[in-house]
Amino acid sequence: MLSKKYQKFSELIVYQIYPRSFYDANGDGIGDLKGITKKVSHLKELGINAVWLCPCYKSPNVDNGYDVSDYYDIMDEFGTLEDWKEMCAILHKNGIKVIMDIVPNHTSDKHKWFIESKKSKNNAYSDYYYWADKPLNDWQACFGGSVWEYCPERNQYYMHSYAKEQPDLNWDNPKVREEICNILDFWVNLGVDGFRIDVIDQISKDFEGGRNCFGKHLHQYINQMFGRKNMENIFTVGECWANDIEEIKRHALSDRKELTTLFQFDHIHKGRYGRFISQPFNLKEITDDLSKWQRLTIDNDIIYTLFSDNHDQPRFLSRFGNDAELRYESATMFAGMFYLLKGIPFIYQGQEWGMTNSYHTDFNDFRDVENLDFYNENKDKMPMSELMDCINFGSRDNARRPLSWNDKTNGGFSNVTPWIPAYSRYSEINLEKDKNFKKSVFEFYKNLLKFRKENKAIMHGDFIEVAKENNDCFVYERVLDNDRFLVVCNFEKDNEIQLNYDSAQLVLSNYFYLDRKVFGEYKPFELAAYKI
Repeated sequence: MLSKKYQKFSELIVYQIYPRSFYDANGDGIGDLKGITKKVSHLKELGINAVWLCPCYKSPNVDNGYDVSDYYDIMDEFGTLEDWKEMCAILHKNGIKVIMDIVPNHTSDKHKWFIESKKSKNNAYSDYYYWADKPLNDWQACFGGSVWEYCPERNQYYMHSYAKEQPDLNWDNPKVREEICNILDFWVNLGVDGFRIDVIDQISKDFEGGRNCFGKHLHQYINQMFGRKNMENIFTVGECWANDIEEIKRHALSDRKELTTLFQFDHIHKGRYGRFISQPFNLKEITDDLSKWQRLTIDNDIIYTLFSDNHDQPRFLSRFGNDAELRYESATMFAGMFYLLKGIPFIYQGQEWGMTNSYHTDFNDFRDVENLDFYNENKDKMPMSELMDCINFGSRDNARRPLSWNDKTNGGFSNVTPWIPAYSRYSEINLEKDKNFKKSVFEFYKNLLKFRKENKAIMHGDFIEVAKENNDCFVYERVLDNDRFLVVCNFEKDNEIQLNYDSAQLVLSNYFYLDRKVFGEYKPFELAAYKI
């Protein structure tokens, strides 16, 4: 049973919003906070009870808001702080909590701290970042090239784990830690209910061990942020590339006063080599990961995060399902596969009506900085058509295309040219059209989330995997006291599943059966849940 501190978070159902692409309310081609406010009725109808907002702070947008120039104010394109307060109040009025995305590892090079820091070696901000007379190591930045960038103003090099416009903060400086705590307090005082913390494992560097993460002071620094009295009721989820249970326990056990939970990414990296190159996969590899982490987190009293999509990944549906003739079946089976497990569901915008990857033949239709690095590195190594196929496959822009609310101009996102070319399938796949189909992904999501909330065995029960010998399906039980449910997730082919549950009653299906036996043949991407 989860500790008392964490029980209050275990019934969250979180919807992730990428504000720039959600809805344009003021007609400038960029999603904004008023656009979110206008769509609160959609969020309420879906059945979520929390939203996670990707960064909406002031930013030059080199990395789509993850390069913050002022943590205390709102990006001009998104609106004003008053717009944020209005949005927050309306979300709260509708029973929806607000989770902000905080970026503590780095700032924009346009942030006042860095502007002052680069002026000299002896000022109040000079040690807010990592500076060196020469590169201290051969570390590579995530977006390519060395992490060390020469700055002529100081005649020194500064460190950047991402783009050169995103200098890393020096967390060994106690003033930096105090600044970040003050930022957190500012937003908590405005009514924020939680934080998603970007690349939290990198705030402490392991220079001796040769990596820019998991340094020896990492947990001390996290505790300083979130172990304080005013953070007791604040939900926190870290983006952390920990993949062993002992490290996750150090982050997320309640008595450590660090994080509520963190994202576990093992299942995300299947089916590709790097970001842009696809490779063969089997869905069993993914469900084996899910099963493993169900057992480990339940056994260790840790809340697990249930997600398939986010702003940093191409659409899961296109990577692992059939996003053409079996799009509905794939989208709904994956939804059940993830969100009937134990943990906190995270739904990424557009996922709830089955949005897929977009396809574009012109490189100018892409915006993400990672695309440019890959393009420049490979444009002389492979044919252009092959290069564009790779970018279409792996680009983060797949998750950042404007939402397709209807089949009107730009999918109903905006009446003017959007900041990034519209989703290529918006006339075919959009919320308005989806709601009118018998095979409505949105209606399935609504029913699924309602089912989850109404059954404590799904939210809080144990997990037992069954039919392990069948590599073409994922079958598990959810059990709490005398309540038992069986969940059958069939993969892409017709499949005979031999299970003996004589008294099972079908309670949820994506194939519109009124009743069916557990034993027998399951259709491609069929999802069936039974009361047993």
